[in-house]
Amino acid sequence: MDWAREGDLILLLGKDRKSFIIRLEAGAKLQTHQGVVAHDDILGRPLGRMVFSHTGYPFLALEPSFDDQIRSLKRITQIMYPKDIGYVLLKMNISSGRRVIEAGTGSGGLTLALAAAVRPQGKVYSYEVRPEVLELAAQNLERAGLREYVELKERDIAQGFDEVEVDACFMDLRTPWDYLAQAYAALKGGGFFGAILPTTNQVSCLIEALQEHGFAAVEVEELLLRPYKAVPGRLRPADRMVAHTGYLIFARKVLGPESVRLWATRSYRRPHELAKEREVQRESSP
Repeated sequence: MDWAREGDLILLLGKDRKSFIIRLEAGAKLQTHQGVVAHDDILGRPLGRMVFSHTGYPFLALEPSFDDQIRSLKRITQIMYPKDIGYVLLKMNISSGRRVIEAGTGSGGLTLALAAAVRPQGKVYSYEVRPEVLELAAQNLERAGLREYVELKERDIAQGFDEVEVDACFMDLRTPWDYLAQAYAALKGGGFFGAILPTTNQVSCLIEALQEHGFAAVEVEELLLRPYKAVPGRLRPADRMVAHTGYLIFARKVLGPESVRLWATRSYRRPHELAKEREVQRESSP
C-alpha cells in the first residue's frame, strides 16, 4: 500500500474534476476554490482516500500520472499534448538507457516525458535559444524530480549539436528543415527523427528536405482524441474533443546514397531499375 510521505507529489481531484498537484510538506496548506486543504491531513495516510477542505469539500488524494503533471505545468509557451507525446515515445523507441536530443525545449512538456522514459541510465539533451523559457523548463523538471536526467543547453542549433551517435532526435521548431544536416550528423545510423508542425505547407517543406538530407521511411500522421461522458445510463461522446494539435513527422537516418534514392518517395526506383542505373554509370565512367 502506498502511504503519502513528505516530498511526494500528490494529485488532489475534486468532485467537479478540478485538480491540484502539490508536493507534500509538513505544516503546509493548499488554498483552493473550495477551501483550504492541510498537507498534514494527507501525510502518513494511504493514497486513494478522501481528504476534506476546511469547508468540508471532498478531494481524492492520488498519485499523479505524467499526463496530470504535463497538463499542470507552468508554461509561457504552448506545450505538446499528452496524446501526441505518448505516441512519439512509442514511434521513436524512447526507453530506458536511450540518448535523445530535443530541439526546442519550450516549457518542458515533452522534456519531462522523455526524461521519465530514458531514466535511469539514459539522457536527454535539450536545446533552446530563449533563456527565460529554459529557466522555466528547469523549474518544471525539478518539480517533477527529473532534472538529473536532462542536460539543458542554451544555444542556436544552427551551430550544431554536441552529441553524436544518439538514438533519436525530435524537433519542435517552426522550420526544422533548416537543421536537418545537424540532426543527421548527431544521429546514429538508422536513428529516429521526429518533428511536430501545425500546418500542411510546413510539413511539405520538411518531407522534401528529409529526402534531400539522407532520411528515409518518412511518415506523416495526426492523432485525434475523443473523450466520452462516462455515465453508464447515457454513455456518449463529450461535446468537445482534442482534434488537430499538430502533424507528427517521423523518419529514419539511412547510410549511403543508394539507400536514400531507393526510399525517397518522390523518386522511387525498383531494385532492377537501380541495378540498370548502376550499370549505366559503370559504362559511362572512365
